[in-house]
Formats: sequence, structure tokens, C-alpha cells
Amino acid sequence: MSAREPTVSPEDDDLAGYNENGRMCIVTRESGSPDELIRFVAAPDGTVVADLKRQLPGRGCWVKIDRAMVDKAVAKKLFARALKADVKAAADLGETVEKLLMQQLMQMMNMARKAGQFISGSSKVDAAIRSGAAIAVFHATDAAADGVRKIDQARKAWHLGMETEEEIPSYHLFSESEMEGLMGQNAFIHAAVLAGQAGEGVVKRAKMLEQYRNGGQSRAAGGAGRQKQ
Repeated sequence: MSAREPTVSPEDDDLAGYNENGRMCIVTRESGSPDELIRFVAAPDGTVVADLKRQLPGRGCWVKIDRAMVDKAVAKKLFARALKADVKAAADLGETVEKLLMQQLMQMMNMARKAGQFISGSSKVDAAIRSGAAIAVFHATDAAADGVRKIDQARKAWHLGMETEEEIPSYHLFSESEMEGLMGQNAFIHAAVLAGQAGEGVVKRAKMLEQYRNGGQSRAAGGAGRQKQ
């Protein structure tokens, strides 16, 4: 066995989809790291489920973080072949995965809020950006254009003043009503994520949801906001 091969029992995971560069998408046949792919497994009832935390037991297969790729895997019945089992992928699996990604992000936002790493309110967001505390900002998709513009000005001012490589990323992922349905009183119009493990978890999951919706690409305005060396 090559030193690069993982120690995995045949029934435990997808050795057939492994190569030395990482896991392989069953649709594109392109390799990638686990953070670039979504793992799927067969549930006890024979249905295909997404294993977002990569913790479920049994043979797994991988699909690029892209809604279109998941839909294609369902349409072409690729899951049964990859999982080597008589499994059924629901026609709405792609939609179900998106809902799971949304819920995962909302849960992490609530966790970051409790940790003091997620704040809301336009004035607090503006202050967090201008102080350098913010690592990302979020807006409701139906937020007023003037409010978004003012926060964008703060992001640009920080970027230019501190000579960062890119502006602080800005995400527009949910409407206010969607957030109210999932987060209740924690719904927001404008919010900022602060540095820390929970805050970084929010950014990671936001990027994943955006990639899933946008053909595997992140369209967040700005980037990491790192200072030039």
C-alpha cells in the first residue's frame, strides 16, 4: 500500500473515489479536498442523504459543492453506482441539501452570537468594520440599498486605509423573512462576523452555501481583508 493511501476498510468509505490528490466528485470525476466536496451516504432506509459533517458511518461518495452537480447525480442515478448499493436518491435531494446548508449556517450564526462573534445593527456593523474587528458582513437580500451602500463605504475605507489585499467579504444569502423563519428574534438586516472560532465557522459555511448556489463559485464581494505584507 502506498504511504499516501488512507487506512480505510472497504465497507467504511469510498476508496474507489480516492486518489493521491483527494476525493473525487462522482459527476465531474475531478479530485478535490473534503472541504471542496459534499459527502453522501446511504441511510438505513435505502435513501441517499448528505453527510455535511462527514461523520456518518458506511461507504460514502462525494459531489462537488454545486447544486447543479447534485441534481445531475440524481438524474443520472450515479449514487447507486458510487455507493455500490440499491439506493434511491430523492428527486428533490438538491433542494434538501440547500436547506441543510442554510440551517447549518443559521445555527453557526446563533453559536457565534452567543460567543460574542456575531453582531447585528447597521451602526454596530459600521463600527466593527472601521475598527478592523469584522471579518465578514451579511445583509438581508431585501435590505434597503442605502443601508448596504453605507456599509460598503466603510468596507472600502478600511480596505484603502489599511492597504488590505481585498475588502472584507459581503454576503447576501437570505431575505429577512427567511431568517425570521429560521432564526426567530435573531433575524437581522445587517450583521458582522468577528474573529474567533465560531465567527470563522460562520464565514466557512456562508462560503459553502454561496458556492452551492452559484455553480461552485463564491460571489461574495471582497475577500479575506488581509493586510499587505
